[in-house]
Amino acid sequence: MTQPIILGPRLTREYDTMALMVGLYCRDHHGSESPCPECSEFLEYARMRLDRCPYGEDKPTCSRCPVHCYKPEPKALAKTVMRYAGPRMIWRHPIIAIRHLLHERGEMAGKPPRDMSNRRQRQKKDGE
Repeated sequence: MTQPIILGPRLTREYDTMALMVGLYCRDHHGSESPCPECSEFLEYARMRLDRCPYGEDKPTCSRCPVHCYKPEPKALAKTVMRYAGPRMIWRHPIIAIRHLLHERGEMAGKPPRDMSNRRQRQKKDGE
């Protein structure tokens, strides 16, 4: 049985931002108030990728990250969702959008430190 994914505060904020963007996109393109099965599947994939991010809680925004961890199809969907929902986030969720934009302006990420992913940290804790 797989362990449930528990993200730290920074990664949770990143996931919540993605969930809001997917919600905006899905509502306007798929006509559903809650994410449709396709969008829900994408959100679960995004959560898994955040859990396995080699930067862990020091994760840069995806656009400034040197590690490309999404497969081509979900990466294309993420770009489409972000291009659509990004500008609309300013009106719907201004604080979250501004926080994301400020974080995006941070330093360019270098090589990720070894064993810093959320998943590895959890495995270390369980192994002790």
